Amino acid sequence: MFINRRDESTKKIILNEHELQLKVFACRALGAKVVLTIGSWDLLHIGHVRYLMKAQSYGDVLVVGTDSDRAVKLYKGEYRPIIPEGERLEMVCYLSCVDFVTTVDDVDEQGKWQYGLLRLIRPDVFVAVEDSYPPEQCNEIQKCSGELIVLPRQAESTSSTGIIQKLIKGNPEMMKQLAGGKG
Repeated sequence: MFINRRDESTKKIILNEHELQLKVFACRALGAKVVLTIGSWDLLHIGHVRYLMKAQSYGDVLVVGTDSDRAVKLYKGEYRPIIPEGERLEMVCYLSCVDFVTTVDDVDEQGKWQYGLLRLIRPDVFVAVEDSYPPEQCNEIQKCSGELIVLPRQAESTSSTGIIQKLIKGNPEMMKQLAGGKG
């Protein structure tokens, strides 16, 4: 029998908040420890994968929030994200350590996070990367979750921003062509 693995994996993508809340509630009712983390996951790389695998190790069910395109633009600038939201959701859902993935679009126009997903599922553990959240946000995260775990970056020399900067700085002629100028 042929199993369409794409269809099976993409069932991990839960865009309806109520459905996600019910799934998390059911997992908890079965005794599972729920872990939540949120990120943009733009230009998915080894640091992201190591981070998600480490996050999963703190519980039984890993819920991954993926920032919307609008949110990423607010956080990282008008030329981000590189990878569209739907494709970022799909890439993350293919990782075996991820149980559920959803979109996070609860930032105001100043880029301030409103904690919607965190308040919705109230995870047992929230995992963050060092320097991702200022102290006041860490305090709010701790109020809405059982435990806050802060991890160091999981790749020594790889970051999405670094990859983009290397491409731009290393290829000025290509950048002129992309900008409409002659090479």
